[in-house]
Amino acid sequence: MTNPLYDPYAVLFKVYSGGAYLKQALADTPVEEANRPRTTRICYGVLENDLYLERCVKTFAAKNPKLPVRILLKIALYLLLYMGKKKYMVTDNAVSLAKKLGKGGAAGFLNAFLRAFDEKKVGLPEGEIPSLSVRYSYPEFAVRLLLSEYGREEAVRIMEARPAGITVRFAGADSAQKYLSRVPDAVETPFENVWIFPSFRRDEGYDAGEYTFQSVGSVAICGGVEACDDLLDACAAPGGKSVLLAEKCARVTAFELHPHRAKLIEAYARRMHAENIRIVCRDSSLPDEAYRDRFDAVLVDAPCSGFGVAAENPDIRLFRKEADLAPICEAQKKILSACARYVKKGGFLYYSTCSVFGCENDGTVSSFLEENGEFSVMETDSPLGHVRKKFGLQFLPHLSRGAGFYFCKMRRKST
Repeated sequence: MTNPLYDPYAVLFKVYSGGAYLKQALADTPVEEANRPRTTRICYGVLENDLYLERCVKTFAAKNPKLPVRILLKIALYLLLYMGKKKYMVTDNAVSLAKKLGKGGAAGFLNAFLRAFDEKKVGLPEGEIPSLSVRYSYPEFAVRLLLSEYGREEAVRIMEARPAGITVRFAGADSAQKYLSRVPDAVETPFENVWIFPSFRRDEGYDAGEYTFQSVGSVAICGGVEACDDLLDACAAPGGKSVLLAEKCARVTAFELHPHRAKLIEAYARRMHAENIRIVCRDSSLPDEAYRDRFDAVLVDAPCSGFGVAAENPDIRLFRKEADLAPICEAQKKILSACARYVKKGGFLYYSTCSVFGCENDGTVSSFLEENGEFSVMETDSPLGHVRKKFGLQFLPHLSRGAGFYFCKMRRKST
């Protein structure tokens, strides 16, 4: 029987040491398939509770252990604190794996640490922001922004939110019924043929284009886009929005900066039988006169901090720094301003992010409007739970089936 710490360690080492995204690390690491659900749960759980686990380590270690040992400790502590595993079993497995990894010199330390560990002796730091940061494993700058924008009660709800499940968008009602008959506890969303499942095993129907995995927030953004003849999806990879919008728009052009990600869009469109998508590999932040006044509508789903989907991607909390926000906002403004030139007179410009921070959302829109008097904000709505901001709709994880997105609809003057 495989050591239960081995596969989680192999995955998390890529995340902690190499900065890999957790989803990619899970996909790229050979793990025991029979135990993949357990490995996935442990990896997500460790990252979701990273700052608290870090505090546990610092409380019981005289000095900070080296990274491999620290990862082993975090996995072991997660098994003890959140999965209720027996201390002797966790300790034995941690020590055994340390030796297997060539870290036998740390075996005595691991044994002593885990046997002495007592969560009752682990307290939270003083001060509201440090305390909330450790409790919910959110970086302090993110806690500060959430508190200032939403107040304590709603900020805590945002940080506490967990994914609602696995969102599946079916190609049609027949495909939906085929799978719903197998999983009766799926939850309906406000969108046609989009359901949330507690678990969903991918099968041959995925490759046949019977369904795809797409977040409910992504579907909500597409729901706010009006049907038209020519639409530009300016930041298109991996292609979910382009493919869904191709069902209501006659022609979709998809911009993507990186060639390998452009291939993801191509594969996505082919799998879902979307033949009206044209993929262009280019930088959306650089204006191109060849596209001026060309599109009825442009969707800018801009690069962002990602904190609206931190529950699904806990590595965001680990790697994102406060210093990242200013460059991100500048990039958003550049892309939005460049792509606004491509909207025909009377056409629509849509702006969206997967962020809950106002500086990336209403803040970016406000800056854009100040410099682009031809555009004005249009009223919009969504059947998915949200709150209204000055310019757009803010979807929040605890209100919106786990989705933290922003959406704003603007229109260019006709004359």
